[in-house]
Amino acid sequence: MDLKVEFETHFGMAHTRWATHGIPNAVNSHPQRSDKGNEFVVIHNGIITNYKDLRKFLESKGYEFESETDTETIAKLIKYVFDNRETEDITFSTLVERVIQQLEGAFALVFKSIRYPGEAVATRRGSPLLIGVRSKYKLSTEQVPILYRTRTIENVKNICKTRMKRLDSSTCLHAVGDKAVEFFFASDASAIIEHTNRVIFLEDDDIAAVADGKLSIHRIQRSASDDPSRAIQTLQMELQQIMKGNFSAFMQKEIFEQPESVFNTMRGRVNFESNTVLLGGLKDHLKEIRRCRRLIVIGCGTSYHAAVATRQVLEELTELPVMVELASDFLDRNTPVFRDDVCFFISQSGETADTLLALRYCKDRRALTVGVTNTVGSSISRETDCGVHINAGPEIGVASTKVEGTACSPSGRAWAGGPEARVPGYPPSSGVDAAGSRSVHGLELIKEVLSLDEQIHDLALELYTQRSLLVMGRGYNYATCLEGALKIKEITYMHSEGILAGELKHGPLALIDKQMPVIMVIMKDPCFAKCQNALQQVTARQGRPIVLCSQDDTESSKFAYRAISLPRTVDCLQGVLSVIPLQLLSFHLAVLRGYDVDFPRNLAKSVTVE
Repeated sequence: MDLKVEFETHFGMAHTRWATHGIPNAVNSHPQRSDKGNEFVVIHNGIITNYKDLRKFLESKGYEFESETDTETIAKLIKYVFDNRETEDITFSTLVERVIQQLEGAFALVFKSIRYPGEAVATRRGSPLLIGVRSKYKLSTEQVPILYRTRTIENVKNICKTRMKRLDSSTCLHAVGDKAVEFFFASDASAIIEHTNRVIFLEDDDIAAVADGKLSIHRIQRSASDDPSRAIQTLQMELQQIMKGNFSAFMQKEIFEQPESVFNTMRGRVNFESNTVLLGGLKDHLKEIRRCRRLIVIGCGTSYHAAVATRQVLEELTELPVMVELASDFLDRNTPVFRDDVCFFISQSGETADTLLALRYCKDRRALTVGVTNTVGSSISRETDCGVHINAGPEIGVASTKVEGTACSPSGRAWAGGPEARVPGYPPSSGVDAAGSRSVHGLELIKEVLSLDEQIHDLALELYTQRSLLVMGRGYNYATCLEGALKIKEITYMHSEGILAGELKHGPLALIDKQMPVIMVIMKDPCFAKCQNALQQVTARQGRPIVLCSQDDTESSKFAYRAISLPRTVDCLQGVLSVIPLQLLSFHLAVLRGYDVDFPRNLAKSVTVE
């Protein structure tokens, strides 16, 4: 939803992201321009990592910069290429082609120029970009062919002649009979769904040009794996899915949508009569998955916490070593990856930059790659060997709330035995040996937890003036603590820390006193006795713990400053329930502190910058 462009008789371009470089102000906002005459303008989603070198070069050539942004470098660079062109009839898309060959980093770009009236060019690498198509009339094609050309100085004049070929009816998308057609460039489908549900997903290094009401797509070089065309796809997303309805914020709406989200994730995949899970997206790679020697689960932020939540059940069911990795750290270490590894990549948007880079790193080492995303057509869903769509519905608020509960609910069972796995009699600690009906009942209990909203609001009234908050637990609930702490710091700007309760004596206990708010997640699972020890240590230091506990847990309630009783379900699904009070708490804390919960400062929805 970060950048959006509309072409018709009129042309408009806008950008809702603040600058990655420089303070948020008018000078650093987009579009960025090449000069005071606005000869070239550009909007950009992403980050240019070599902008300092480019800026130094351009300044040495006499180009004056106005902003602190990396994006202005792109605008100045395309003007430099234009000023030093070999021929007068060079095309707009050729200029863009040359510019992106000099850029390093991640970007989705849309260019406009007074030198090329009625034209605009867009391209991407590492950041998402799609094209919405709307017309009342029949379109010339449903598959836009990709045009290729090899660039050399000697044939530059021939390159420029291809402009007329690109505008030919056989190679462009347009409305038959020169009727009206609209094109929308956007980084997310939810930005344009009110206008059209027909979209074209661009691949890295695609260059899309609109001129004279016709759309053409080309690339510099052809590779063996290239798809020769880009298909127009019809999205199933409904406009009402991206509207707030009766809720005050998208985050609140998405928290209360979780019963439906979990149901949609499980629908068609879990057979509760036979107690089996069917994930069709893994079917063709069953043999490879079964003979792997190690599972690596990779994500960032909430997706990483979903991986932590799944690790224990994966280990119990598969009896394989399971590595859970933060994508950025995974890349920093040059982690050894082998052909007999299976690597899972979790991303709500399917466009997270670090996770995408980790995916490509693992593909280069020929590991089997599996995507777990919530966005059909996203980069991760296209580039992995196989995968699972979460089907949780769109998330508009920046703070993700659906991934933790839905990303891995059925996955542990299915990954253990393949796409159709029966899992009776697994270790009782996981609760996976429970009948399917118990799982259904557990998921329905989400509504019961949501009914505690008023109680959570009262707790927020007591805490919103605090500056710090600790959240601790262990076992399956450790991931819940990490995620709860992330949500609190993300939208309330309070310091918050998720702590493994087993580590309390090794440092964190020094923070405990009667002034420090502490939330403890204590459920009647195999870690219950150990958590009781941690609870005793907190109260002995005059701590006033707020305990999330089971409804029948009178022991924990007795020592709690405040207790929030939650319904009990099987251990591996308990986190789906116990994370909801922390989500609600973060929402109410942010509102009471006067912050916009849907747009936390310094953050963006698709984390496409580093």
